[in-house]
Order: sequence, then C-alpha cells, then structure tokens
Amino acid sequence: RSMRELCMECGAIGCIGEMASSKGISMNDRKSSELLSLSDAERPAGVQIFGDVPEIMAKAIETCMKYSPDFIDINMGCPAPKVAGNGGGSALMKRPELAAEIVALCVKVSPVPITVKMRAGWDAENINAPELAVLCEQAGAAAITVHGRTRKQMYAPPVDLDVIAEVKRRVKSIPVIGNGDIVDGKSAADMFAKTGCDGIMVGRGALGRPWVFTLISEYL
Repeated sequence: RSMRELCMECGAIGCIGEMASSKGISMNDRKSSELLSLSDAERPAGVQIFGDVPEIMAKAIETCMKYSPDFIDINMGCPAPKVAGNGGGSALMKRPELAAEIVALCVKVSPVPITVKMRAGWDAENINAPELAVLCEQAGAAAITVHGRTRKQMYAPPVDLDVIAEVKRRVKSIPVIGNGDIVDGKSAADMFAKTGCDGIMVGRGALGRPWVFTLISEYL
C-alpha cells in the first residue's frame, strides 16, 4: 500500500492492488482479503483477481466489493508457474472462450467496471491478444491492458509494440492501455506514438522510483 500511495503522490492517475486468488477469496482466506484492502490515498484504485472457474471468479466479486474498489481487474497475464500452472493468469490466453465467459459473468454480477490485463499470447506461435481483446470487449470489459510479451518470454526481450497497436486497431469501443518497458518519459511517449494506445501502465519501471510518474507527466 505504501508504494501505491507514493506512486499516486508522484502523479499516477490510478493504481491496482496485488492480485488475489479468487479461490482464496471465496474461502475467506485472510491473506487474500488483506490483498484487497485499499486506502483513500490510493484512489482511484482497483483490485485484481485471478482464477479459471467463472462461478468462483464471480463469487469473489461479492467479497471484493467490501473494500469498495473503483474497478476490478481480471488477470490474464501473470506468467508465474504457481498461477499459470493452475489455469489462471496467462494460461487463460490458451482458452479464449473460457476467458470471455469469465469476463461476461463477472460483468453481470459486478456493480463496478471490470477490466482485463493480458499478454501478447502464450508463446511466439500463439500471439492471440488481438482476438482475445475483442472477445473481452464483446463480453463487457471496460478496458484492456496489454503487456507486449508472451508468457514464454516472461520479462525479456524488449516489448513488442506491434501487438499492442494491433489490439488498439481491433478494439473499437473501450480504452486500450499499453504496458511493458515504460521506464521514463521517452519510453512512455514511444508507447503512445507507436501503438495509438489510450493510456499506459507502469509496473516494474516504478519499483524503487515512484517519481517515474512525475518524469512521464512532465515529458508528455
């Protein structure tokens, strides 16, 4: 929480809490509940959940709302084995129909907007972010964030801006947010210029340097 508050003080326009397991939330796991807690200084802020069972994901939203998030983000991008290896996170990109079903059911029960974070695809042979983004848009997602790497690439090599640009071309009615390798004003400007995205998300680029948001704002 302290890191997110610092980022907001330095100019971020919103933030998202640590992702929490929908199964853990539905079982009233104490740690999962702690991950959903938001302070007023973080807002506007969302909570992020992951999982691969539509009904459990939807059930988790009821608990999420106890913490008054401004939106709820569904994680389809986490590459960690303990998440993707159990069907959640980036593993959902291998099952786009299931991913869309999760979004649709969550949108149906949620009183706040549902957003989605995804990667370019599972691996180089399966770059399907543009197709999945359209399915999520049709399912009622309020915004799509795309990290321009596959799950197999983890956090290297350099981010693929072309796939984010293609998502932006395909998605017609909701904002597309670009993510990956944004560490300063120039990289932020490049993301906007080369993808046409509506917004940018900074992750690792803010670690240890929350003032990166000030640098970006002044550069832009």
